[in-house]
Amino acid sequence: MKKTFVLIVLLTTLQFFGQNDQKTAFQKNKYELAISYYKKADFVKAIDLFSLAAKIKPENEIGKDAVKKVDTLRELLRKEILKQVTGTWKRIGNQPVWSSNNTSTNQSAFDELVEIKENEILFYEVDKKTNVKKLLKTEKLVYNDNNCNVSVFSEIILSDGTIWNCSLNEKSNILHVINVAVKTEEGVQKIKSDNEESYYVKI
Repeated sequence: MKKTFVLIVLLTTLQFFGQNDQKTAFQKNKYELAISYYKKADFVKAIDLFSLAAKIKPENEIGKDAVKKVDTLRELLRKEILKQVTGTWKRIGNQPVWSSNNTSTNQSAFDELVEIKENEILFYEVDKKTNVKKLLKTEKLVYNDNNCNVSVFSEIILSDGTIWNCSLNEKSNILHVINVAVKTEEGVQKIKSDNEESYYVKI
């Protein structure tokens, strides 16, 4: 009986260390791949892989270093995207420009504008006939640093708790925002289907 117990403990320990070694190897692989993208200055792919490596085993040296690199790249990428999105954007609908299903806002009597500044976002409506511009609301520019659903650097949280992922097309003239989650008192709840989204063109 004693021998059987020792054998079970031994097998369980070996299985644990085997899984642990696999996790470490997987983490190292993702970390090294992140380094290769980092060296090529492909910071978007690098930050995603560093973030994955950090989550696998955050307590070891690779995990700790990956967290530092995520923080550094996050700051760099946010500065870069902010530089590109600063200015005024007009909402063109909830489908891509090239889509035949694009429900343009042309039927509305108002244009919807968003002005993005360094620390805030201003929402306006503009009367198409009179060109009168009315400020609807102002939001502080608050980034989502925890429980990221899509991107570790380009998610913002609005005052109503909605979390939006923001992305630009290759020419940086179309801004796509999609509601990926909502933050409540119970925590962050991911939106898995029928996500609200909008497309904006720079003006």
